[in-house]
Amino acid sequence: MSTAYLGLDIGTSSVKAVLLDEDQEMVADASAPLSVSRPKPSWSEQDPEDWWAATQRAVGAISQENRAALSRVRGIGLSGQMHGATLLDAADTPLRPAILWNDGRSGAECAELEAACSRLREIAGNIAMPGFTAPKLAWVKKHEPETFEKVAKVLLPKDYVRLKLTGEYLSDMSDSAGTLWLDVAARVWSDELLEATGLTRGHMPALVEGSAAAGRLRSDLCEEWGIAEAPVVAGGGGDNAASACGIGAVKPGAAFASLGTSGVLFVSNARFSPNTDNAVHAFCHAVPDTWHQMGVILSAADSLEWLARMTGVDAPALTAELGETVGGPSPVTFLPYLSGERTPHNDPDARGAFVGLAQASARSDLTQAVLEGVAFAFADCKDALVAAGTTLDRAAAIGGGSKSTLWLTVLASVLNAPLDVLKDGDFGAAYGAARLAICAAENADPASVCTPQPVVASVEPDPGLVEQYADRRSRYRALYPALNEVMTS
Repeated sequence: MSTAYLGLDIGTSSVKAVLLDEDQEMVADASAPLSVSRPKPSWSEQDPEDWWAATQRAVGAISQENRAALSRVRGIGLSGQMHGATLLDAADTPLRPAILWNDGRSGAECAELEAACSRLREIAGNIAMPGFTAPKLAWVKKHEPETFEKVAKVLLPKDYVRLKLTGEYLSDMSDSAGTLWLDVAARVWSDELLEATGLTRGHMPALVEGSAAAGRLRSDLCEEWGIAEAPVVAGGGGDNAASACGIGAVKPGAAFASLGTSGVLFVSNARFSPNTDNAVHAFCHAVPDTWHQMGVILSAADSLEWLARMTGVDAPALTAELGETVGGPSPVTFLPYLSGERTPHNDPDARGAFVGLAQASARSDLTQAVLEGVAFAFADCKDALVAAGTTLDRAAAIGGGSKSTLWLTVLASVLNAPLDVLKDGDFGAAYGAARLAICAAENADPASVCTPQPVVASVEPDPGLVEQYADRRSRYRALYPALNEVMTS
């Protein structure tokens, strides 16, 4: 092996490191766990120093077993959880724990920001939601003014790790698009949006494309990790954009459906295509001259895990009870809003429900209803993306739920679109970050590096189910407006 590339993903539950060779084959991987602090209801925080310590442990584990390979690293790529507000003073010391993407404290500030800046949605391409970074700073300004006055820089989680790696204040377009401070169409910071939060460009890192160089590894870390020559650190990307690079969804029209804890329907776009009326996320991609849209479901595979906890039967056993096929929709309908919902409702107070329960209802009816309810939520996302001008003909299926062929058949039939199953392998955000490292280190075209992964199977819509699910989905869509008042009262 002549060269190697390191990808780092700064997640919420762990930091993952992967080492690729020049053929993009994985040489080694390691992870280090992280914990989340929840000091008050709806709060979610982490100590930024924990990200750095976990990064050092993950890279250290790779170095211990693969020091010769690590010594030949030419590029390092970064990915990470989006939206986290990391507030630094003039000495680069964190002023408080970082406020994470799943923190819900800033609902009031979202409304205040939209009132203060009438063009917010037009510029940012997104609705102000508590998950984004700007409302978090507005909350700090209101509730912790002494801390706000000391803020010298605001960084996203992966960019705090970059600061530790390189000493540079830099971020990429895709991650920065999730702050509500970026002019997403122009791919520059918006003075108008920053002013609404009492900040300036001076508080922000400089911007680069995700496939471009964004600093070099510090000499002391090169020595510690045994790397011969200081590698380039790539701009990198937010976790979903980096995952898209990992599976090869970078060309306009390329799409994936992620059946993870949460669900994401992701489509690459040739232009900025917002649809704020239906809570679509419209962000820059991690590669130049490309954008992407996401419909987001907050409880996808997590809905099935919830049912597993309630019944005392693990998720694979629950789906096994259904057999290999379903003959038609479950008599029970499930709303998967266990943690609220993003697309299309933008309602953090929405809640889940089973409707249509009867004495004859069996556990298998509930399991099937959960699979279908999540699939219907994906269909809502598809409609929202199509309303913004996107065409979705097929998508790659990723995430833990994609291992269930039955669930993919249900989802393909609800979406009326084929789903491609990729070659077995970990092509997630850390892998995508390593691909971006190749681009930056070798000045390579991202389209030639971030190629699609091999498809080993395609799950087609079941013609017998497509029409039945279209009918059942009309019932599903009627439930949220009918139950919304009692959900939140």
